[in-house]
Amino acid sequence: MTSNAKLIAFYLPQFHPTTRNNQWWGKGFTEWTNVAKAKKLYPGHYQPHIPADLGFYDLRLPEVRKAQADMAREYGVYGFCYYHYWFENGFEELERPLDEVVKLGEPDFPFCLCWANESWYSKFWNKDGTVDKKILAEQKYLGEVDHKAHFLRLLPAFKDARYIKYEGRLLFVIYKPLEFEDFLSFKNLWNNLAKENGLPEFYFVGYSIYIDKEYNEIKKAGFESIISCHLYDLSHHQSFLLRSSRWLLSRFVKVPGVLDYKKLYKYLITPSEEADDVIPTLLPNWDHSPRSGRGGVIIKNATPENFELHVKQVIEVMNKKKKQDNLCFLKSWNEWGEGNYVEPDQKYGYGFLRVLKKYFG
Repeated sequence: MTSNAKLIAFYLPQFHPTTRNNQWWGKGFTEWTNVAKAKKLYPGHYQPHIPADLGFYDLRLPEVRKAQADMAREYGVYGFCYYHYWFENGFEELERPLDEVVKLGEPDFPFCLCWANESWYSKFWNKDGTVDKKILAEQKYLGEVDHKAHFLRLLPAFKDARYIKYEGRLLFVIYKPLEFEDFLSFKNLWNNLAKENGLPEFYFVGYSIYIDKEYNEIKKAGFESIISCHLYDLSHHQSFLLRSSRWLLSRFVKVPGVLDYKKLYKYLITPSEEADDVIPTLLPNWDHSPRSGRGGVIIKNATPENFELHVKQVIEVMNKKKKQDNLCFLKSWNEWGEGNYVEPDQKYGYGFLRVLKKYFG
């Protein structure tokens, strides 16, 4: 059982120093800072996650970006979906890798964008389980002038022959669709700007972690399709005994939420994903503890073998769809700080990639 769907992997462009990250977190900070200092939080906990073949790379280097693209292509990934950050009026972050991909014309690998339209915070997890937040960058929607500036900033990427099109339109993902203020005005403006610049209209996709609750609202807002990822629904499927024991332990010490991939992978797909306008997501693994310590969520037993069961499940659902030119998203290619990646590490090597190649290659 294989799939003809185009597999697009979310890609985090964080692995290089930036001026603001130096100010916020200390000089030289990148996501590798959190990855390398991660600790085991319980017996058998797999931490730290250390990269293998690609090493602790720096995304300012073109040879690194090419090695990633070559690896992704070889193992069945059709293209990357770069997370994109535009807060307001030219205030953006982590833009350098994409800028250089567009400017240099390499790697020769398809790509699209996901506007991660959410505010950035510094977060501190307390022993009682609460979280203190301090805003670093606020997501704002300033209206037509700002939206036009945003479009023009990305126009070289949209004109790039490598930019992914779906149903003849430019594929563009909005990470928080229901938080987008007056999305329809934005959509109409960008579609008009695309036409003025000799481009096709956009195929706007909203991302949802609660597809069963949010489907109607997202479609009503004007999105063509919805990417569905049930990651944050998983805690509802813990046993009552586990939830009770965690509550009791938390009275004395903060404990991480530990879920079992072997038991929970089947909940990553629901009947909602059978709809033609819902795009399923592959989730190979998850461990947020490098960022949040004991305040994080950890999925244990996230092995290539168990991931293969999940891939089969997704393909089975996709084969029920009427559309033949299906999309499937992978969360993610390289979110190492969330333990969510398929790049080779020192424990599983190419294990997750081999699974992708078997079913999407």
